[in-house]
Amino acid sequence: MSKRVLTTESGAPVADNQNSATAGVGGPILLQDQHLLEKLARFNRERIPERVVHARGSGAYGYFEVTDDVTGFTRADFLSQVGRRTETFIRFSTVADSLGGADAVRDPRGFALKFYTEDGNYDLVGNNTPVFFIKDPIKFPDFIHSQKRDPFTGRQEPDNVWDFWAHSPEATHQITWLMGDRGIPASYRHMNGYGSHTYQWTNAAGEAFFVKYHFKTNQGVRCLSSEQAAELAGKDANSHQTDLLQAIERGVNPSWTLYVQVMPASEAPDYRFNPFDLTKVWPHADYPLQRVGRLVLDRNPDNVFAEVEQAAFSPNNFVPGIGPSPDKMLQGRLFAYADAHRYRLGVNHTQLPVNAPRATVADNYGRDGLMATRYGSRHDKNYEPNSYAGPAQTDEALSAPLAIAGWTGTHAAPTHVKDDDFFQAGELYRLMSDDEKSRLVANIAGGLSQVTRDDVIEKNLAHFHAADAEYGKRVEEAVRALRED
Repeated sequence: MSKRVLTTESGAPVADNQNSATAGVGGPILLQDQHLLEKLARFNRERIPERVVHARGSGAYGYFEVTDDVTGFTRADFLSQVGRRTETFIRFSTVADSLGGADAVRDPRGFALKFYTEDGNYDLVGNNTPVFFIKDPIKFPDFIHSQKRDPFTGRQEPDNVWDFWAHSPEATHQITWLMGDRGIPASYRHMNGYGSHTYQWTNAAGEAFFVKYHFKTNQGVRCLSSEQAAELAGKDANSHQTDLLQAIERGVNPSWTLYVQVMPASEAPDYRFNPFDLTKVWPHADYPLQRVGRLVLDRNPDNVFAEVEQAAFSPNNFVPGIGPSPDKMLQGRLFAYADAHRYRLGVNHTQLPVNAPRATVADNYGRDGLMATRYGSRHDKNYEPNSYAGPAQTDEALSAPLAIAGWTGTHAAPTHVKDDDFFQAGELYRLMSDDEKSRLVANIAGGLSQVTRDDVIEKNLAHFHAADAEYGKRVEEAVRALRED
């Protein structure tokens, strides 16, 4: 029997289904990796309307309070002052089961936190384990398929689960966590939370640091044995939801202390293993925990569907001073999470109250779409750049470029000798016959002369002058003549 060839949706053969294409060894993932983007985008659209993963969840509001000075590591404003509080929303969840599954099961737990900061929302999407099963996002859809219900039997199959793990040796670390004593938390209140990924912090001086987040529960870690979990799941499938809801309602507000591990960016290239590998932790002996603040949950949502099920977290929601690292799984999630929400909740999901920023108002040129509620004045333009009073870019990056030699992460394009915007336009003009030039000038002047703003006309004339002196002069004279009529 001939070997079956793995293909893209268009039928093209797939050369590598285990590694995403990157900008150099260990560099950021390339947008040109069509197979990766197609695979992640298709995966995000496999369920309606339940989340593909993390479907069963519970949530609560609270605040984060800074207790220690970390301004030497980050210029993030919400972390800039001891005693400062920022409103938060958290969503806990199981990963593999559906919305109707039980809480007390052996499964990683999602620990997704939204900070409503003065600079917009900052989302930190993590788990209750510091590592994960895989380290490349191109494997994620296959991994989840192996853990979900089999398409033929309709149930989770050990054959599928362990077959995938057998072909993914990097999963061994997470399997050891999952199958150990901490594999089934007694409640959401009694488990730690981790950012899991490596992130980059940048201070006011522009110095870069790589960090890992650790939320240590102040209630103490409590877990269930397999037997206790089976009994609890049979008695109350909603055990963790019940516990969180009732604790907050009676004023027993759960809390966590946030610590970070901090690695100077200069140390990353020569560290003894890849510090951006999601299947590995940084030993505390190398990078000890440093306290940052405390998270307190003190308010239950009024409506579970509106606030918990419609809560959307995306790890690409950063604020100045915090940014991504070359962590491959994080790089893939920067795309996949936001894309999943656009599909599941709609392109305007950020306008829902639970997802909307608090201190700032989202102000951009996105328009229309399903359930659009945000609009400006009747004179607002829906494009940028423009000559009107619309929102403009800051020209200040949220974080420094990825702080590894050769991994620039910059928006700048490479420069070449003939990279100016005008010389080829000038060459084209000079190739034209006199009649062609006359028609060109007349066509441009016919449209440009109707513009009401002088500054817009002058900016356009400057472009034609830069392309060719005669070209600019003729257009300028033609426009002036038409406007004087």
